Amino acid sequence: MNRLTSIAKKHTRIVVGLMSGTSHDGVDAVVARIKGAGAGCTVELITHSYTPYPDKLGSEVGKAFDGPTSLVCSLNFELGEFFAAAALGAVKEAGLKIEDVDLIGSHGQTIYHVPPGATGGGAGKAGSTLQIGEGAVIARRTGAVTINDFRTADMAAGGHGAPLVPLADWVMFRRPGKVTALQNIGGIANVTVVTEDLDGVMGFDTGPGNSLIDETVRILTRGRIKYDKGGKLAASGEIIPKLMQKLVANPYFKKKPPKSTGRETFGKALAEKIVAEHRAARKEDILCTLTHLSAMSIRAAYDDFVFPAHGKLDRIALCGGGAGNDFLVSLLRRLFEGIPVIDIEELGVPAQAREALCFAVLANETMSGNPGNVPSVTGAGSGAILGKINL
Repeated sequence: MNRLTSIAKKHTRIVVGLMSGTSHDGVDAVVARIKGAGAGCTVELITHSYTPYPDKLGSEVGKAFDGPTSLVCSLNFELGEFFAAAALGAVKEAGLKIEDVDLIGSHGQTIYHVPPGATGGGAGKAGSTLQIGEGAVIARRTGAVTINDFRTADMAAGGHGAPLVPLADWVMFRRPGKVTALQNIGGIANVTVVTEDLDGVMGFDTGPGNSLIDETVRILTRGRIKYDKGGKLAASGEIIPKLMQKLVANPYFKKKPPKSTGRETFGKALAEKIVAEHRAARKEDILCTLTHLSAMSIRAAYDDFVFPAHGKLDRIALCGGGAGNDFLVSLLRRLFEGIPVIDIEELGVPAQAREALCFAVLANETMSGNPGNVPSVTGAGSGAILGKINL
């Protein structure tokens, strides 16, 4: 307790943030210097690194999405080791010692997520979620206080447990008189609309980002290719009208926020179904259709929910792995003609570092005794101090 009290009293903290998204391809790690907390917080990114999962580990994570329990159990500890190594590597890259680090904030690897009100997964109306990458292992291997399992406190308060990044986005990216949409394109795509005042912030999952495309590529190439680099395959194809018509009819797109989704809806199972039903189609055409789906569903989410609430946007900043898909980015720029669509790097943060940096900020808020969720975003009944602390 003396150790926690000492860290809590600090005005400036060195915090490591760890993130592995729905695409389950590896771990992003950041080291940040954070001064203060809440509205007066300032965040300096010291370094960002990315450590891909080895093929065997990435394959096991994919298998764990559907069990068995024994695999999920063992992976929880194996990923804890991997996350710890990623944290230590980032600290070394920053030119620091692990003793310089006050906190580690780890989102973990999502294995299953059932939003409130969902009928699947046996969760009923309350919803449930599971992220693995054991925080106790990270704390033991690094020697640093580790905060993990951020989503559950929000869900216990009646929320979706996602998205959790809006508070951190507001801390880092708000500008006087400006309204900025931060459009993350990870496995799942999500948006945070950042306004000058926290009361105006909104955020939700827009739908598929990379996960449906990536899973389809793996199936079509029998694992030889893991993703459509730069969107080159999709760019050489054409939309399959009947497939697109069926995909855009997914009821998730019209569901009002607060809302969240995951690979359970837009992942491997749907990819397998699409491939099975379109065996005669060219792979380029299937991927073209799915890439257009990601772009069109993002635009539709703005038309249905963002613009009615906020009107004009000053800019849309892209982040996440999908920001490197040139074809997808070109589609979004065409769909949002008249609104600047920029890379988040123009705001001072590398596209792939943003979510890990957000969890560094959220860990800092937890240590400061502050709620890390935005109830109007997640649907929680109240603010919640997020995460579980491991010494």
